[in-house]
Amino acid sequence: MPISPGSCKFCNSSHLIEFTAFERMLGLGDECTYQQCEQCASLQLKEIPQDLSTYYPKEYYSFEPLVRSNSLHIFLKKLRMRALFAGVPIPEPPYAYWLKKLHPRFDDKIADVGCGNGQLLYELYAGGFKDLHGFDPFISRDQQIASGLQLWKKEIGQSSETFDLIMMHHAFEHMANPREVLKACFERLRPGGKLLIRTPIADAAVFKAEKELWVQLDAPRHLVIGSQKGFRLLAETEGFSLDEIEFDSEAFQFMGTELYQRNLPLTQANLANEFTEGEKEEFQKKALQYNLEGKGDQVCFYLSRRD
Repeated sequence: MPISPGSCKFCNSSHLIEFTAFERMLGLGDECTYQQCEQCASLQLKEIPQDLSTYYPKEYYSFEPLVRSNSLHIFLKKLRMRALFAGVPIPEPPYAYWLKKLHPRFDDKIADVGCGNGQLLYELYAGGFKDLHGFDPFISRDQQIASGLQLWKKEIGQSSETFDLIMMHHAFEHMANPREVLKACFERLRPGGKLLIRTPIADAAVFKAEKELWVQLDAPRHLVIGSQKGFRLLAETEGFSLDEIEFDSEAFQFMGTELYQRNLPLTQANLANEFTEGEKEEFQKKALQYNLEGKGDQVCFYLSRRD
């Protein structure tokens, strides 16, 4: 494979290997070129389409309607959140594992970058958090969802506010310039503030085995996918301490990739119907084992601003 001109967006190496991928989630089949860094193994899309809107139809998951809770459910969610932080053994919500590690205070100022419809922030609001802000330039308008919960139609770098915690949940990989993203987060964090980035990882065993058929390559929506080495180098250059890397991949890495091997688009119907319940259970067990071995296909990066 040829060495490509240009440089890695994570470590600045000019040694890049190219490979071809195709849009598969929607079944469009558009051809894309990715580059992998020989030094840090991070991935990046070589040429970003001028109009990415084609690849984000109205059915895209982040555009789904917000689901609100009634007053009883909000009361119960507040109780659950307090029990969660108190270490009481309860059925935990899906976000519990990373939220417990961050352990923000209820009056901390929290931002979610790439918030979509704001559902995650709404769940935090229902749990008792009081100062929540979502940033997403692709939502239709600014909107106050609830008291203390505001969505902004802009990037976080365009805000003058500062925060105790900034989160990105599978948004980082959709942004073209990871250095500028981290720089903006550093500037918007208060001294000692925390940054959580959940994202696919280029070190994934599934990517190494299946290359362009890896479901989380997600051409061309995923513009950059860092490796552990590449992300650490970039984060430390931009003033962060990388406190922990936690693998949180799921059965999806195997199911989605298997669909692409069968030349099928990624739909809920295909995910539900192409696999037996037994196969799904085995995929999930395998995913948990991959996480323990540090070779799953997505991670939580826990970072702190250095001051």
